[in-house]
Parts: sequence; structure tokens; C-alpha cells
Amino acid sequence: MTLRALPALLLTVAVGAPLVAQDPPSPPADGEPATAAGGTSGESETAAPPPASQGFLPSLEVYFPEGDLDLRTSRLVNKVFFEGQVKYNFIKGDITAFLRYRYYGYRRTYQLSGFDAVEFSGVERASSGEFDRTRGLLAIMQIPHDYQHRTFVLAELDRLTSNKESQRFTTNRTNTFFRLGYQIGTPEDERSNAIVGETRARVDRLFTAYRDIGPGDFGLTAALTYSSDLLGDFDYGKAEFEGLQRFELGGDFFVVGRLHGGTFLRKRLVREGPEIDEADRYSIPRSELFRLDGRNNLKGLSERLHGTEELHTTWEVFFPWFLDRDARFLGLNWQSWYWILYSGYGTIGFDRHVYGDFATYYPDAGIGFESSFRLKKYRFFLTGAVAQALRGEGGPEVRIAIKSYR
Repeated sequence: MTLRALPALLLTVAVGAPLVAQDPPSPPADGEPATAAGGTSGESETAAPPPASQGFLPSLEVYFPEGDLDLRTSRLVNKVFFEGQVKYNFIKGDITAFLRYRYYGYRRTYQLSGFDAVEFSGVERASSGEFDRTRGLLAIMQIPHDYQHRTFVLAELDRLTSNKESQRFTTNRTNTFFRLGYQIGTPEDERSNAIVGETRARVDRLFTAYRDIGPGDFGLTAALTYSSDLLGDFDYGKAEFEGLQRFELGGDFFVVGRLHGGTFLRKRLVREGPEIDEADRYSIPRSELFRLDGRNNLKGLSERLHGTEELHTTWEVFFPWFLDRDARFLGLNWQSWYWILYSGYGTIGFDRHVYGDFATYYPDAGIGFESSFRLKKYRFFLTGAVAQALRGEGGPEVRIAIKSYR
């Protein structure tokens, strides 16, 4: 069997078996952006409630023009939640399949996950057959203190293989690491959960109108990651954080500000030379490096930039076109629509001098929308954006996403 045949096989396995991890989000009221998922700061969360049983239902997200698809199926049995997830890029053929088992204890929530990720070269080099593969197993323990505060402890073992010449320094290696994280806000914000939990399973979001920020319209997530060559082949220490704040402007207008940063507290230089890419000079796998481009970061940046030092902020201004409606258009029942003004500013590199060197910062700006509609008994969110980096030679980036709710 060739690697190109893996997508169909893994998709069949993951959809046909009950698989688990994050709680499925409860959709906000029609036309209303979600802020708090309920509860108060003094409310006890000693027994983390499992999601309501909904049988065996799929959740689907599709991203264009990247060609990414995120499909999840889940089943709740008593206090045990099983989930399967498949992330598939139908342009490049990249695929990642997850199997999860999550148990809701009286004072703790435990999760065991396994995954297999295969990433191919770009479309222009598809015939080369070059690929990266990561197989991993991880365990997460979530310790809730009250509704707004919780601690995460993670242990992960990854096996990295590749037939790419550019990855010859990290192929056939094992990355074992531990992570300690703390979160203020709602436990249903999957993008923040990726910082303290499964990074590869993160949900990409263009905007945050329907993002569960947390009670008080404030959220903060931070994590420390430690990897030692005593247990694997890499040696590094990593810190990452993300803060969110929503500001009400009145009349259903609001602003969401986001600040994200990361640094490697320790990175061991293992190879030098002009012929060696900077990303391969340290005892760090490339998948653990920070990125500045993409939906979760600077949306208008077309260059793929990696580094060990990263800092960026984004600001989104939401203007409602209509809310709480049932407008019929194109055979769909449209319920809400926000127009959005977007701007971002950030830097990335392999040396901490980038933080103070403003010539390394990339500004970008754009416009977009976020809407919700119903098709028969199903509800969807449709999001789009056009953004342009104001530095560099790349053109405007157009990004569209559609997400279903169970």
C-alpha cells in the first residue's frame, strides 16, 4: 500500500469507529456571539460534566483555499467520551487521524489519545513522493479549580520519520515531552486548548465572534513544555501564552483583541554551517517551532515563517449587519451576519533581538465576515476574509471556512 492510499484507509477507520478529546461546543443562541459558557467564578467544578449524549453524530469543518477538512465523530457512554477526528488536505493529500478516550472523574478528567499524521510536499512537488510522518501517543489530565480556572498536565511520545532530504537531521527520531498548562476562561475554547493540550488537533479559526472566550470576556492560556534527550532525541524548553479580551462598543458592536507569544527558554545548538537551514540547527523538531502565517496568526501573510521566538497581536472590529433573523436566501435560512475589520502585527525569528527590532515586524490588514445559517435541521457558520501583509511581496490572502454544529 502506498502512502497516497493512506487517506482513504484512515478516513474509513476513524469515521467507522467511535473515537475523543475536547468537549463538543454548545452553539450560542442564534445571532449572538458566545462569551461565557455559563457558571460563575465561585462555582465548583469538582465534577467536570460530560457533554450531553447526542448519539453518533459528525462535526465537519472545511477550509478554502487550503483544501483542509476536519471531520469528527463522537459517542458518549456513561462517563466515557469516545471521539475520532480526521484532518485531511484534499489538495496535497496530508492526513492526520486521531483516536481518543476521555474519562470524566469526580475531580479530574483524563484523556488518552493516539494519532498518525502524514504530510506530503507541496503540490508543485507532489510527484516526488516526499513525506513527513509522525505517530504519537499522549495522555492529558485536566484539574479544574472552579469554572474559570483549570490546570493541565500532558505527557506525549512522538515518533518522527521522513524521506525528505531537508529533514535528514530529524528523521527516525523520538520526541518525548511534558507540558504543564494553566487556563483562565471557558474549557470549550478549542484553540486555546491546543496550547495546553493536543497541538496537532487544534481548530483553526479566522475570527472570534463565536469563540467561547470566557466569563468576563477575558481569557488567558499559558503552557511550559520540557523535552529531554534522556528520554528521546531532542532537548528544549518552550513557553507559550495567549490572551483574549472582548470590548463592548454598544449597539451590538464589539472588538476582540488577541496577544500571542512564545519563546524557547532553552535550545541546544547541535549543528552549524551555511548549508544547514536555521530550523535544523537546534535540538528541536520543526513541528514544535512557532509560525507567524496562517489562519490562527497573521491572516494576510503568505510567507511560511518559522522560528523559536514569536510575538503577534490581532484586532477584530465586528459590525452587525443583521441578528436574530430567519432571512431566506439561496435556499438557506440566514440568522446572523457580522462584517469585520481586521488588523495584525507581529514578528518571528531565531534570536530574541527580533522583539526589539521593529524592522522585523509584519503588519497586515483586511476585511471579512462571519455568519450563521440553517439548512433543514443543520446549523452552519460561514466565515471569510481577505487580508494583505503590508510588508513583503506576497499578494492578498483569501480564506474561507464553513463549520457545522451537531
